[in-house]
Amino acid sequence: MDDDPDRLAEIVEGLRRRIDGIASPCLLDLRWMNGEAFVHIGGFANHAHSSAEVLDLFRHVGEIAPGSYGLLHVRDDEDPGHENEVRVLRMVRGIVTRHTESAMSPCIPVLEDPYEG
Repeated sequence: MDDDPDRLAEIVEGLRRRIDGIASPCLLDLRWMNGEAFVHIGGFANHAHSSAEVLDLFRHVGEIAPGSYGLLHVRDDEDPGHENEVRVLRMVRGIVTRHTESAMSPCIPVLEDPYEG
């Protein structure tokens, strides 16, 4: 995240406050492992406002800690043009880009059977 220990502590504390302020049913966790700070995001938010806060958090990490990297998989069946895809937000050196996750898309029939009602 950052080579300056004081700056890193400031970044981590700011992230901790932001995570604590998010009202979401998702797993949102910040912890130290092997001397590095890690943010863990997981779960299923079925409301746009809940998922928006989590996506904003992911982007925010990249903005304040430009050495950060990670993946966040998202399925949003209300995303025009991507209703049947799992999208992956890829953070590399703090920059977030969106891609289709080919290993899990198209959702139907890869993850689910077609609805036959």
